[in-house]
Amino acid sequence: MTSITVEQRFEAAHRLPHVPEGHKCGRMHGHSYRVVVTLTGDVGVNGFVRDFAVVKAAWGDLHGQLDHQTLNDVVGLENPTAEVLAEWIFGQLVLALPELTSVAVWETEKCSATYRPLVS
Repeated sequence: MTSITVEQRFEAAHRLPHVPEGHKCGRMHGHSYRVVVTLTGDVGVNGFVRDFAVVKAAWGDLHGQLDHQTLNDVVGLENPTAEVLAEWIFGQLVLALPELTSVAVWETEKCSATYRPLVS
């Protein structure tokens, strides 16, 4: 099996509604998000697990929903933690990219969350 990764970025604002009162993340603020999607599979006769252009096109559709938006206003992201965002992005991309194995969302240079579905 071979894995490929594609990194994308977007800018967005959010606030976390379920943190204790006075928590800094309860106030509206923004991040320069970095998203890394990983696909795993066999290399096909074309030499690809999946053409990078296909991955980028799938991300392009999603980018418009997230970039320069308030994430709390996006359906399914009412509590837009990095963990929730990683799982939500996975769910949005997996139909177009069935080889998708994980999505990592970086809120800052040093803090990220990675979603990998359980495989039974």
